Amino acid sequence: MIEDNLMERYELTFARIAQIQQDKSITDEAFADYFRQTASFMMQIKNISEQIGAGVLDKMSLKELQHQNAVLYEDVIAVNYDTSYANPDYACARLGLDYGRLLSFLYVEIRGIIVYAYEQNITRMVPLAELFVEVYCAFTDAVQDEQELPPYESVKDIIYWYISDYSDDAIERRTEEMLLPEYNFATKIIMESDLSDIRYLYRFGEYITENEIQTAQYLNGCSQEAIEQMARTFTEGYRIGFVLGNKDLSKKKTVNIRYSIGFERLVREEIRQFEQMGLKPTIYRAAIDSINKRMHIKIGYFSTSPNKQMEYDHRFDNALYLDAAFIQRKLGALKLAYEKNKEMAAVFAGPAVMEIFGETPFEPVDKQTSLHLDEKQQKLSVKYSRESTEIINTYIKGEERSFTIIAYPIPEIGKDYEKIFDETVRINTLDYEQYKVIQQNIIDALDGAEYVQVLGTNGNTTDMRVQIMPIEDTKTQTVFENCLADVNIPLGEVFTSPVLTGTTGRLNVSQVYLNDLKFKNLTVEFQDGKVTNYICENFDDIEKNKAFFKENVLYNHDTLPLGEFAIGTNTTAYVMANKYDIVYKLPILIVEKMGPHFAIGDTCYSHSEDVKVYNPNGKEIISRDNEVSILRKTEPDKAYFGCHTDITIPYDEIGSITAVHPDGTRITIIENGRFVLEGCEALNEPFEAE
Repeated sequence: MIEDNLMERYELTFARIAQIQQDKSITDEAFADYFRQTASFMMQIKNISEQIGAGVLDKMSLKELQHQNAVLYEDVIAVNYDTSYANPDYACARLGLDYGRLLSFLYVEIRGIIVYAYEQNITRMVPLAELFVEVYCAFTDAVQDEQELPPYESVKDIIYWYISDYSDDAIERRTEEMLLPEYNFATKIIMESDLSDIRYLYRFGEYITENEIQTAQYLNGCSQEAIEQMARTFTEGYRIGFVLGNKDLSKKKTVNIRYSIGFERLVREEIRQFEQMGLKPTIYRAAIDSINKRMHIKIGYFSTSPNKQMEYDHRFDNALYLDAAFIQRKLGALKLAYEKNKEMAAVFAGPAVMEIFGETPFEPVDKQTSLHLDEKQQKLSVKYSRESTEIINTYIKGEERSFTIIAYPIPEIGKDYEKIFDETVRINTLDYEQYKVIQQNIIDALDGAEYVQVLGTNGNTTDMRVQIMPIEDTKTQTVFENCLADVNIPLGEVFTSPVLTGTTGRLNVSQVYLNDLKFKNLTVEFQDGKVTNYICENFDDIEKNKAFFKENVLYNHDTLPLGEFAIGTNTTAYVMANKYDIVYKLPILIVEKMGPHFAIGDTCYSHSEDVKVYNPNGKEIISRDNEVSILRKTEPDKAYFGCHTDITIPYDEIGSITAVHPDGTRITIIENGRFVLEGCEALNEPFEAE
């Protein structure tokens, strides 16, 4: 039951917005047009919300639902974005730089009202509507006072205090969506809908494309046995992660499932299998408000983006209000939310993530009109990332939780979609026992090495020396983890947390996708395991290239340590990727198995370094710490960064990978892109079968 006061606010506010569509109080035509268009959009959403409440959508045909969905997102799709107020270039051209940025932010924030309408979340609709009216009134009041425009700072303050006042509620709601199964909007759609009737896709309120439709249709065509097997690979990987990490799954009650819309038939079976383990699902939508967004990165469930450039343009909208006071309030709200829900946090098992790949590669344009964090705000952003991570790990202890992650293609990958999907399923289920033996051969060559030398070829200028942790007891200890199909699917890598001191050199790759962004000819230099310099060739301007890397890989830190060195062994995935020419459409999850990779940021054992981990042969993996993560015992605020980004060199750019032992013995593992270590011959078979 909606509170009477809230419903009264809803009716009064939208009645005022209806008037704004016709109001001529604002004499500046550009600003008048902005408010008219935004008001019309909001009234459109109000009408849809009321239709949903009355059950009208359930009776609409597929064609009607598709038309309605297209109308909701049409102003930001493709060329329409050129003349949308969501586009800061257009908004600034029409409204001036300051007001253009401010009102473009407001428009994008207001677009979140779409999903609130579908969720029937009046509690979130009303404050957004009231914010819009308050900003509008600031302009009409200025006209009455015979001013051309209201003072910019006064309007900015309206937005600042809206964000500040509602941050507590927004953060608490976001926290509870992850921890509490009763926030079940998506779960109910997944479990209660007739998934053979693809009209169900339009109940989410997200932008629906052929990706979502064809994915749902493809899965509907799979046998129940095939669906169960795919789900089992995922859920068993999750369970095994707890076993290998010596963690007690029986103490847990919830699992957070993250996926892309269209995979509901598979997710439904996963929910059933998780419930057999005693876990209930929490499934929350990727953040749509700037308070909870993490730049352009989506965490939760989501559909195909209507416009990735729009999301990139608004990745730093928090620059409008990010200051020290706000950060402290946000951290306080986060801590309060976890304290309030600490019992559910204690039984939260961790995320189970289904990634997708195959979207057309996105190369962003860095617009001058977009908001950017200044140097002080960058430091505040780093502070929040670090301290919020610590708060979360206080309540969801790293040594007690786990995760799993897997990836599937979407139809946008091209005409061979179904073949690629089937190949991906095969890659996800490669022979565990065979790889266990092969990868142990590699680990045996690496254990005891002083360092590993990695050299590039075919134009790749990589020249890295990776320092390896010494072993005291060769019978019981090992340095590299034998990574098979458990938390990180597919199998196919051996990895370690390298010693930072002595880890030095240059990492180069011709092109790579990191966090959904393409980097061209990326070079990163390290000294004693920390980033000292970096450059790419995305833009003509050197400073833009450096800023691009700092924002999207270093996350505005001045430097980060090397948290992982690994050798990928999944040559089957590499050959498949080249066969279908999709190497640069693959997610890091698969790409990292297709060559050596270096992860910048936290180690793989972040927040669970004290938990003993063992390889299948019974040896304890001792390289769980490095010189930075060990600071958790003396200076915890310096130990973690809340990020971990893998950069992979493809096999055809690898000149050699050689383990160099203290006595000078050199054992080459890969040479000219092929495995030459004895016992690894089977890894070259996919190359020979091309």
